[in-house]
Amino acid sequence: MLRKELQELLAGEFVMSTARSGGPGGQNVNKTNSKVEVRLKIDTSTALTQEEKSILLARLKTRINSEGELIVASQRYRSQIKNRQDAIAKMIKLIAGALTEKKARIPTKPTDKSKEVRLEKKRQRGSLKKLRMSREEDLNE
Repeated sequence: MLRKELQELLAGEFVMSTARSGGPGGQNVNKTNSKVEVRLKIDTSTALTQEEKSILLARLKTRINSEGELIVASQRYRSQIKNRQDAIAKMIKLIAGALTEKKARIPTKPTDKSKEVRLEKKRQRGSLKKLRMSREEDLNE
């Protein structure tokens, strides 16, 4: 699902709250509620299918609270509007990332040259160890 489509589907299901923000803003930061927290109750979402809900619950379990809400906050900007947009963008990116299917890694095969180099190193190491071995002829003298 594309991020734009996802945002349009979920737009009405976001619950937003504001709070006092840390970060830039000087003394004004103590007076304005510029931090925005966006919540999405995954269990009751009508925009997501049951399969998508189970995938989200499994992949984002560390970010979901005990009430089953996915919470994303933003206090990057001094403006509440920009923080709201940023928090929604973070939420959409998080959900879209969790819903995309991970590609299985195909292991690369060693090249003929790399095999040859590895075997040559093994031969050199073996010959070095052979030189270290004591011989019976040397012990008898």
